Amino acid sequence: MSKVRFIADLHLGHTNMALKRGFATVEEHDEYIISQWNKKVNKRDITWILGDVTMESSKSYPLLNRLNGMKKVVLGNHDMMKDIPALLQYVQGVSGMVKYKGIWLSHCPVHERELEFRVPRNIHGHIHENQIMKLEENGFKDEWVPDDRYHCVSCEHVDYTPVSLEELGIER
Repeated sequence: MSKVRFIADLHLGHTNMALKRGFATVEEHDEYIISQWNKKVNKRDITWILGDVTMESSKSYPLLNRLNGMKKVVLGNHDMMKDIPALLQYVQGVSGMVKYKGIWLSHCPVHERELEFRVPRNIHGHIHENQIMKLEENGFKDEWVPDDRYHCVSCEHVDYTPVSLEELGIER
């Protein structure tokens, strides 16, 4: 039986992100993501990549062919409109924010008012672990209020592994 999974912020081919994430090289970073993905995702699964496939470049798109399953992309702030035709050679769909099973799928977290009146949850990326730590280091810990309506699936938050609704605690 197929599963639907979610992940964000792959940043394939992005040297600076690889180093910030603690990898020695961008190749090690990319291979780790591919390995983690393929340990869990089978060929019939659908994985939503919630933005930032790469860093404003299409040169690493061929790596997407090494990831198991079908892939759909919600564009992020580092996914370039001009690269969509190239991206569509490697994924089954590209879109902006999407409503899936009553949940907003987006790259950036949606405004909390959207969750009060329209859709009760948001699965998103964009918030990297180091950004949260930097906020806390600069005295903004109280500004980062945990809210169970938001589910961040940036690579750093999910051990570089796509996760299901069940794993996010949304479905049983």
